[in-house]
Amino acid sequence: AFIINPVAGNGHSLIVEQELNKQLKERNIDTKIVKTQHTGHAKQLAKELALQDFTHIIAVGGDGTLNEMASALIDYPQCTIGLIPAGTGNDFAQIPGLSTHFEQKDWDVFFEANTHPIDVGRCNGNLFFNGMGLGFDAQVAAENYSEPGEVKRGGKGKYIWHILKNLLFFKEAKMKITANSEQKEALCFLNTISIGRRFAGDFYLTPTAYADDGLLDVCMVSKLNLFERLSILLKVPKGEHVSHAKVHYYQTEKIIIDVDKKSAYHLDGELFFDTHFEIDILPAKIKFIYNPKGNHYFLNTKK
Repeated sequence: AFIINPVAGNGHSLIVEQELNKQLKERNIDTKIVKTQHTGHAKQLAKELALQDFTHIIAVGGDGTLNEMASALIDYPQCTIGLIPAGTGNDFAQIPGLSTHFEQKDWDVFFEANTHPIDVGRCNGNLFFNGMGLGFDAQVAAENYSEPGEVKRGGKGKYIWHILKNLLFFKEAKMKITANSEQKEALCFLNTISIGRRFAGDFYLTPTAYADDGLLDVCMVSKLNLFERLSILLKVPKGEHVSHAKVHYYQTEKIIIDVDKKSAYHLDGELFFDTHFEIDILPAKIKFIYNPKGNHYFLNTKK
């Protein structure tokens, strides 16, 4: 069964839907296609489909659609989950080695339905499948999210505007971090905890993460001056920031963070606010359709 978010990718999902219908017809696959009508609807639809005994449930949309759907299916281990990328950033699609724009060869591989178990992250009871951010990137997301009308519709341009503004004016929050039996306090510019590697389309904040190693990858960046902020930002697209003296990169199964003020954070791009964060990993929690020939982020399989 397929769950389509008709507004994903500014309507790109509707173009993908046309190709999907063509592929299903060519392969004589009789299935069910449903569409979301509002935020949170994918979660409801996924549960309904699981209870109707569909064994494969696929999201057609972006990271937000996938998060909703997969969060609902976490308690239905009989279900295999898949994604046909049709969002704006499509960061999660990198994990199972999927192309962000399906060509015929991508459809062929997808319908082979090769599966692999994927780890799932959890923060204060909410799930994430790619990663979460606390600090600079979450503040950018918060401002971007609250923008009205024209700026909000500006795609990548709006992100760049908020990134530049926060490079100049973002103030680091004091965080108390407990992980791997160690506790430390620091003024943090950025704290990214992830399953995958890529965020906001171009930023490889956790460039060596694997989605099946049972560990969270953590990239913590302590307080920076403006020159250091620019320097690190220019290195992140290639993952070269991890060697910077102010970047602390490590792995853990669990991390607890306390912030001295209510702060924005995002889970797979969806925005929340809190001061206390308990984050852990659920190893090999979901079965996911992947591309064995793609550049997937799995350790325990052969390409």
